Amino acid sequence: MKRLLLAIVTVLFLGNITAFAKNKIDHLEPAFWWVGMKSPKLQLLVHGENISDLKPELNYAGVSIDKVSRVSNPNYLFVDLLIEKDTKAGEFDILFKKGKKTAVSYKYQLLEREEGSAERIGFTPKDVMYLITPDRFVNGNAENDNVAGLKEQVDRSDSNGRHGGDIQGMINSLDYIADMGFTAIWVNPLLENDQEKYSYHGYSTTDYYKIDGRYGSNEEYQKLSRLAKEKGVGLIMDVILNHCGSEHWWMKDVPSVDWINNKGEFMQCTHKRSTIQDSYASKEDLKQFADGWFVKTMPDLNQRNEFMATYLIQNAIWWIEYAGLSGIRVDTYPYSDAEFLAEWTGRVMEEYPNFNIVGEEWSTNPAIVSYWQKGKVNHDGYRSNLPSLMDFPLQNAMVEALTKEETWGTGWIKLYEMLANDFLYFDPGNLVIFPDNHDMARIFDQVERDYDLYKMAIVYTLTMRGIPQIYYGTEILAKSDAGGDHGKLRTDFPGGWEGDQINAFTGEGLSDQEKDAQAFMKRILNWRKTSDVIHNGKLMHYAPELGIYSYFRYSDAGKVMVILNKNKEAAQIKTARYHEMLNGNETGKDIISGKTYSLNGSFEVPARSALILEIN
Repeated sequence: MKRLLLAIVTVLFLGNITAFAKNKIDHLEPAFWWVGMKSPKLQLLVHGENISDLKPELNYAGVSIDKVSRVSNPNYLFVDLLIEKDTKAGEFDILFKKGKKTAVSYKYQLLEREEGSAERIGFTPKDVMYLITPDRFVNGNAENDNVAGLKEQVDRSDSNGRHGGDIQGMINSLDYIADMGFTAIWVNPLLENDQEKYSYHGYSTTDYYKIDGRYGSNEEYQKLSRLAKEKGVGLIMDVILNHCGSEHWWMKDVPSVDWINNKGEFMQCTHKRSTIQDSYASKEDLKQFADGWFVKTMPDLNQRNEFMATYLIQNAIWWIEYAGLSGIRVDTYPYSDAEFLAEWTGRVMEEYPNFNIVGEEWSTNPAIVSYWQKGKVNHDGYRSNLPSLMDFPLQNAMVEALTKEETWGTGWIKLYEMLANDFLYFDPGNLVIFPDNHDMARIFDQVERDYDLYKMAIVYTLTMRGIPQIYYGTEILAKSDAGGDHGKLRTDFPGGWEGDQINAFTGEGLSDQEKDAQAFMKRILNWRKTSDVIHNGKLMHYAPELGIYSYFRYSDAGKVMVILNKNKEAAQIKTARYHEMLNGNETGKDIISGKTYSLNGSFEVPARSALILEIN
């Protein structure tokens, strides 16, 4: 009789799941949560064959089941929990019953929050972000280059293949990052991307709660955040709300026909982002943009589905709490449903009022970009909760200003006039500014490999209003492929792999110019860390004249004058023009060269140079 019972009743151990007979849970997300969150609500996505036939029950002080939702697919249950304010951390069984019998049991954990978690400070203008494509930075653990069960294997000879960079590599490089003067790292997506090919970039998520095994583990990601924080470096997570990967587990068994836009069938996105703000746009154009897919391997998520929306909101909060994040960067921000975006950012910022989130709206039109910033009064009444955006308009104008001849309407005037559009933004000081990123040619190439222009771009980025971001390798004049191959512009960082002949960490094999660029940036970055006037100061700029563009950052803490000279000859600067700023100030010390300049009457700015003068 005992043998018969053992044959009939099978006990399976899958994480916290105990299953009996034929019922089992394949996924329960989020797998655990925390007590003391501002919102008492938590929705569990439960996936398993015919799980909707079962009724969930639990018995734990301070926790109750508020609602159970069933959808068209019987393999899903959505269980809404209420967690009271004073609930104690601990664990309890969620019993999934059929009649009076328990078919599946899941041991759920509620954890204590880290002290001060709710008040965590996000990235601010005090910071400079170091943007890393992890697969291409440093291979710190060769043993995880290939992982059993994950489709794509390492092939460093393929520019679009996986090269082996990982979390351990970033951990190993924290001293370099901190010594350079960076105070935050924005890492391109690390979540599992179990796609057949072209998976290294990370933007085709196949598991929203799991770090890709070829990068490491969830625990290693936690460790990276903790060790970085010890060195004064925050961790910013790259989040994709618009789409997932075609190999995501739910694509094989979607909860409902409206889980993915266009009923799960591929429809090409038009990428015409301005249809959102266009008063004259047709509904059809708006639908083809908002519901279209990036590519066939990136199914477009339908955030109008209430369960999808809640899933994505909770996932962001889970990672902030779990990893102690200092910020989030949201990929392809305007591609998601606009009302959902307002709710998503609102819910995250409600939990973490001092946090920061930056969205990617790749438009060179500041009227389009500013639409998405919190506090902006929009023509259509749309209210955003997004604190920050990537300043693509300023980046584009900076490159044009550096590379175009000084004629009316081009050159410095382009940059001057773009900055004058700041009145469109609610908070221009909270924008993220940058010379290049992971989706565009390297700045050294954008300025036609002119080293003097490169240095002006770096000076401008690190002294202008906003929060600077520098792409890994930009400090050593990294170059991109002329053919536009993204895999080649996301080049391996030299010295990140055993046997590399060039090593940017030690300087071995770098050219004199590359070493100089690295030292140049390091000097400015470490000065910037201590400059309150750059962090918090106001801005006054002067209309360009004769190839010279100049501006001041100023506050009660002091003044800094920045002068950019594109001319092939030295230029005389007459200080009378700057009487508003220089009244009573006699000298300025260039933080790059260390030279002191007299500000009485006039002074000479070297040809094709940038000065950063601390005014005395």
